[in-house]
Amino acid sequence: MAAIELPAEHAPGAPTPNRRAAQPKPVLALPKGLVDPGEKPLETALREVYEETGVTAEPVAKLGDSKYIYTRTWGDGQRVFKIVSFYLMHYHSGRINDIAPEMRIEVARARWVRLEHAATLLAYKGEKQMARRALEYVMTHGELTEQRS
Repeated sequence: MAAIELPAEHAPGAPTPNRRAAQPKPVLALPKGLVDPGEKPLETALREVYEETGVTAEPVAKLGDSKYIYTRTWGDGQRVFKIVSFYLMHYHSGRINDIAPEMRIEVARARWVRLEHAATLLAYKGEKQMARRALEYVMTHGELTEQRS
């Protein structure tokens, strides 16, 4: 599973100018982003995987949607309601972490994570749930590994 480490300043609990703290641990998350005008959620997912990890992928199945509210830590500090659609994908091409320099503001590092460990390593509840769904899907669809070998 491709995952991204968020830059320290985007990590929950990261130090602010008024608060000192130990160096925060990297926050591991799944690639995701805003749907561009005219784009469908699957197109967004494929684009974001490429932009944030450097790899292209083929969709296998939709895993589900995660709904949550967060407060922007930049700009207006507004509360934002977000729905993220997650898809199980199969690697097609590219090199993990080979991303454009301008993406480094969003992604400190992209890396491979074993699917069996993803639910434990990911930082966010909804993403942990999607990792468990992905593992269950792969375990119950043996033809995935047979077709791709």
